[in-house]
Amino acid sequence: MTSFLMALQFLTIIPVRYREFTEKNVRRSMFYFPVVGLILGLFLGGIDQLISPVFPELLVNLLLVTLLIFITGGLHLDGLADTMDALGSHRSREEMLRIMKDSRIGVMGTLALITVLLYKISLLSLFPSSLKFRSLILMLTASRWVLLLPLLLFPYARSGEGKAKSFFEQIDPAIASGATIFTLTVSLTLFSYWGLFLLIGTGLLVLGFGKYIHYRVGGLTGDSLGASAEIAEIIILLGVCLLTKLKAGIFP
Repeated sequence: MTSFLMALQFLTIIPVRYREFTEKNVRRSMFYFPVVGLILGLFLGGIDQLISPVFPELLVNLLLVTLLIFITGGLHLDGLADTMDALGSHRSREEMLRIMKDSRIGVMGTLALITVLLYKISLLSLFPSSLKFRSLILMLTASRWVLLLPLLLFPYARSGEGKAKSFFEQIDPAIASGATIFTLTVSLTLFSYWGLFLLIGTGLLVLGFGKYIHYRVGGLTGDSLGASAEIAEIIILLGVCLLTKLKAGIFP
């Protein structure tokens, strides 16, 4: 239970208490990343089903995106903004790491935030109610699962301490495999075998993004992980949208 509470605290603003902050609990908490995503997806999907008959669709989607920002504390959006500011600076690795740590937001970060939020609202508006429910669940489950891939395959970029350092140090292939099986089960349940393609495509694109960050910065940071999660959410929604166009009738 402690490991789950740690994952919940790391990925949301929900106030939780746990007894022991140990390396073992940090390691085990990573299994629960997609579990927390599933819970978030079910919550937002339930809200969508509840308010869709009452409010216009555009307003519903705006409320869903706003609620997601509130529940997560904008953690991953903050990472996206900092990462894009750093990449857009065309500075040295040391300067890019400094920019990521800076609490201020620049032009590239602002544009990245606006773009991502517009994509989410626009893409959710394309789905009928039942498909939106499933898409929200997969979007949030898979986007929390993909955090484990960069943790496994890339080094931590900073030489000193950082919020994400313990996760880079404690990531366990066995834990990551268990989380992958969980996420794959959710994906297949929601979208049959198409869920496998959605998951593989998202994982490969996020790894490509991580490879680019590694090339530019010499490793990844907590901000890079946040950016990866935001990008994964868009990829999932784009993937579902593409499949509905290519395979008409598969998704009701």
